[in-house]
Amino acid sequence: MSQARFRFYAELNDFLPPARKQVEFDHPFNGRGSIKDMIESLGVPHTEIDLILVNGVSVDFSYIVQDADRVGVYPVFESFDITPLVRLRPQPLRDPRFVLDIHLGKLAAYMRMVGFDTLYRNDYEDSELAHISKEDRRTLLTKDRGLLKRSMVTHGYCVRETNPRLQLGEVLRRFDLFNLIAPFRRCIRCNSLIESVPKAAVLAQLSPDTCQYYDEFWQCQSCDQVYWRGSHYQHMQQFIDEVIKAEFNSGE
Repeated sequence: MSQARFRFYAELNDFLPPARKQVEFDHPFNGRGSIKDMIESLGVPHTEIDLILVNGVSVDFSYIVQDADRVGVYPVFESFDITPLVRLRPQPLRDPRFVLDIHLGKLAAYMRMVGFDTLYRNDYEDSELAHISKEDRRTLLTKDRGLLKRSMVTHGYCVRETNPRLQLGEVLRRFDLFNLIAPFRRCIRCNSLIESVPKAAVLAQLSPDTCQYYDEFWQCQSCDQVYWRGSHYQHMQQFIDEVIKAEFNSGE
């Protein structure tokens, strides 16, 4: 039986059992196997990885693991440039668009609230999510590690937090999206863009109190949902300000 020594770095340890976190460990194997298959058998999805060094040399996912190899596996680098080395994933998607799994409905609403194109349905099958991610060039956000191991998925991320508010900050931080926040330009219900409309055009959809106290309105171009700057708007704006403030304070 052959054996390779592995070490996973930074947040990749989230996917490992306690005895393998932050340490080198030996992994026995038989026959020939790609580094991608071996890493995923250890629990780490390939979409989380940006660099693999085998005996100090960068390799891609097709590398066949050899006996006595020493393997270092690294996550996405945010603070320094590794472009001279081999990157494993395709280049980052220039237009940040997302598709979310069934467990992230509240996060989907928050992502739309801050302006990001975010597909979500509570009845997507895993195969649909993988297909949409590939064909529409969308980053797949999920709580399901197995879904990220599908070969069709090239851009994805396993959301760690369980609280939707913390999930939003996590995703914005992970993909460096804070400078791209554009609140209240998408419909929270269906994800389509909203546009300003005359009050007269939406009178039939408004309550008497809303008619009396508000004059500026916006409407979804797809589902006709109407928005105005009422108390709900103030609460959402406060929430967005708190998310941005939390990120600013974390960098101090």
